[in-house]
Amino acid sequence: MLKSMTGFGRAEKQFEQFQIGVQIKSVNHRYSDFSIRLPRYYQFLEEKIHQLAASMISRGKVEIFVNIEQKKSDNRQITLDEAIAEGYINALRSLEKFGLADDLTMSALSRFDGIFHVEYQQLDEDALFAMVKEVFEQAMGEFMSMREAEGKRLEQDIFSHLENILVEVAEVEKRSPIRVEEYRARLEEKLRKILDDRNVDETLLITEAALFADKTDVGEETVRLRSHVKEFKAAAEKGSPVGKKLDFIIQEMNREANTIGSKGNDLETAQRVVELKSEIEKIREQIQNIE
Repeated sequence: MLKSMTGFGRAEKQFEQFQIGVQIKSVNHRYSDFSIRLPRYYQFLEEKIHQLAASMISRGKVEIFVNIEQKKSDNRQITLDEAIAEGYINALRSLEKFGLADDLTMSALSRFDGIFHVEYQQLDEDALFAMVKEVFEQAMGEFMSMREAEGKRLEQDIFSHLENILVEVAEVEKRSPIRVEEYRARLEEKLRKILDDRNVDETLLITEAALFADKTDVGEETVRLRSHVKEFKAAAEKGSPVGKKLDFIIQEMNREANTIGSKGNDLETAQRVVELKSEIEKIREQIQNIE
């Protein structure tokens, strides 16, 4: 089954000391591009989350938002920097020589920068990552479900266009012998006019018609087109990331359609080629969003 590159998933869970929320969203992209946003204090988790996401998502522009709130602040300790505090006090009291009153208070002093330091006790990083991973996998489940549902809709639409391509190929094949016979009739009519209705050499007509048939034969192209359609379906049904491979197959199908257009120099074949290329282009647009 095909997977879309567009997806969204979200999960949240409360643990004993932490409340963790994860949101994952993605759009189509030529390669894999991950953007991970974490609270500043938990940036050490970024690489592990990146590795976890890369093991599950092979293509797309993916944004991951992780929110971690600690319900208890036992791991934080606020300490006084006595040297800086003493420096501020001495500097302020030196202002007395200007006749200013000494109204220094504890609350006033606490407002100066650097008086207090917030120190964090060491976190158990492995335990915290295990919690983040649990929530991440829940969000990823929702994210993947959306990708698969969208991929299924894309697959149905693409397969309908593939069937239309096979219909047009069949019409091109049906038209080929008719086109040769029409050329033979036109050639015979021209020769009769030139020879003033005298007998036309049948051998010449057969030879010229054979040369025309060989020059305008599109049998190889239609066979390859059918083969590409079959290969496309097989790749799509594998279920692995195949977006780039499908894009390559579509390029080959478009090349075959162009060749048919250049060989089939009659109006009806040209119209069939236009329809072929239209269906191919519709598929090409759709597979831009396939992983």
